[in-house]
Amino acid sequence: MEIFCAANLLNGAILFVLLSVCLILALPGKYRYLPVLLSVLTTSVATGWLSVYALLWQPVELTLQFGSFAGNVLLQIDGLSAWFILIVNFTVLTGFFYGMGYLKSYKVSGSRLSFHWILFLIFHVSMLFVCMLQNGFAFLVVWEIMSLSSMLLVFFDHENPKTFKAALNYFVQMHVSVTFLTIGFIWVYHLTGSFSFEAIQTVFRSNQNLWLFLLFFTGFGIKAGFIPFHSWLPHAHPAAPAHISGIMSGVIVKLGIYGILRMISFLTTDFLLLGQIILTLSLLTGLYGILNAAVHRDFKRMLAYCTIENIGIIGMGIGIGMIGIGLDAPMMYYLGFGGALLHVLNHSLFKSLLFYAAGSVYQQSHTLNMENLGGLIKSMPKTAVIFLVGALAIGGLPPFNGFVSEFLIYSGLIAGVHTSSISQIVLFVLSLAGLSFIGGLSLLTFTKAFGTIFLGQPRTKLPHPPKEVSLLMLVPQYIILAMMVSISIFPIGYMTVIGHLLTLIHPMHADQTILKDISSTTLQISLYSLLLTGIIAGIWLLRKVILGHRSERIDATWGCGYVAPNSRQQYTGKSFSKPLGKIFNSILIEKKQYEELDRGELFPGKKSYISHYQDFFEHNLIKPITEKMVFSANYFSFVQNGRIQSYVLYGIVFMLAMVILSILNVMA
Repeated sequence: MEIFCAANLLNGAILFVLLSVCLILALPGKYRYLPVLLSVLTTSVATGWLSVYALLWQPVELTLQFGSFAGNVLLQIDGLSAWFILIVNFTVLTGFFYGMGYLKSYKVSGSRLSFHWILFLIFHVSMLFVCMLQNGFAFLVVWEIMSLSSMLLVFFDHENPKTFKAALNYFVQMHVSVTFLTIGFIWVYHLTGSFSFEAIQTVFRSNQNLWLFLLFFTGFGIKAGFIPFHSWLPHAHPAAPAHISGIMSGVIVKLGIYGILRMISFLTTDFLLLGQIILTLSLLTGLYGILNAAVHRDFKRMLAYCTIENIGIIGMGIGIGMIGIGLDAPMMYYLGFGGALLHVLNHSLFKSLLFYAAGSVYQQSHTLNMENLGGLIKSMPKTAVIFLVGALAIGGLPPFNGFVSEFLIYSGLIAGVHTSSISQIVLFVLSLAGLSFIGGLSLLTFTKAFGTIFLGQPRTKLPHPPKEVSLLMLVPQYIILAMMVSISIFPIGYMTVIGHLLTLIHPMHADQTILKDISSTTLQISLYSLLLTGIIAGIWLLRKVILGHRSERIDATWGCGYVAPNSRQQYTGKSFSKPLGKIFNSILIEKKQYEELDRGELFPGKKSYISHYQDFFEHNLIKPITEKMVFSANYFSFVQNGRIQSYVLYGIVFMLAMVILSILNVMA
């Protein structure tokens, strides 16, 4: 593509975003959505077209002036950037339309909504530039803008103290992330005198790769949610509005994956060792995420831990691919990275879908505790079906899209078992067992969630009778469902694009024969998925024909002869997952608050019992550190004493110190 054409597309999209910000502030409340819609569409179409061109033909490159310090800044959309840009655009578009309907239930001022949508536009554009920038200094600036805008979006319901705490937690951890990235880029600048991404590859070619890569991996891993850098997710996702939760879980954590993959594309050595490290860490991340998801009753917190689980699955694919490079095994390279990239897309779809469905439930019930719900399938049947499909997809069951990417990762692990090293065989066998365990626990988690929220009888009286959400909120979810079905039925098309992308990342490991074998396997998956879908549809049609002319009578569920059942007699989410919590009580830390019976209390009165699960790493690692920091800071609390005289004295002392240091030539 001509540079002039690409530059015009990008410049036009950016100018339209700036114009939209002005229009949002100027237009009346009921029209403020229009400039946001036009801006998101324009930006998505412009960057989407450039991304499709980069995926199918050749990369698109532009050079921008970023100042004398950073010099010329390269914008590049190659295959890897294009894949993530398309995912970002799709998720942001569905999130915007869902958010339009979702925010109507909030009784907030027009200025607050305007500020929210301006941040939304900034958030979208910053994510796109993260995928395009090839300069470390500019990358850090945009990365910081992305983190700040997303933090303020989480802060939407700022009157809630929990929301304030969650936003602050996210803000601090994202700055820990950017600290690691800054150290990494400064290290590269010190060795090469350049902030360009090409300088990173130069450093990797002439130095040991291990420590610099691990530094970048830590910075990007905090954003992605690998353990023990995950603790911001279970706080931020429940606090944010549903459409922001869907976008954050669907794509912002994937930008951490993008950064890791970008660094891997620069590596020249240590593939085997780093692959084993990433595979092991990812397996532990997946297990830890799904164990916590299985026991939590806050359904948005549960989905946040499921995000950690799926980051672990994606990381396992990355680890397999890196080991494949280290062993010069193209099959493992394609299966590992191919499964990881496809799961990035799949997870962005079914996780945003699940968060939107969860947001619909919250909008109608005003509670995130699944123990207060029940029987919503009667009043919200469409949302129930959407949640069920998302649950089956995230569980990796056929004929849904999650099965395809997890099948590829399973195949990569099986290919790894055939290696000659005993230690590697043990690692792959344990990884196979772990991934199977993750899949089983995922089914348990969503059986608990769907059964508790949608089946049975209402457990508590809600503020108002729930009803199905508006069509504006349902249509984006239908679009996501259609996309998921397209992947499950036609995976060969997606894998062909991914195969081409992987051929460009590491040409020396490109093997068209293996790519054809993988395409043949995905074709068989699509045929069996169609067959299974046809069987299910046939059974449903047959049932409809047979029972179509019969009348239906609805009665209460038989209570084994008990004629006065109580809704509190139903299984709860806690009772469903309690055995699992007891088995893994060393990791799943349960805190209980209850009143003990007094000695001799034969006829006890009303008692209360409250329990919740704490995050293992947050409780044992992060909390002690923060408590010691606060304890140490309290020794200096006398400095902030509220006396103006003291503050003036501080200023005088500071100025005198500067004068003395200048006289002594300590400061230039």
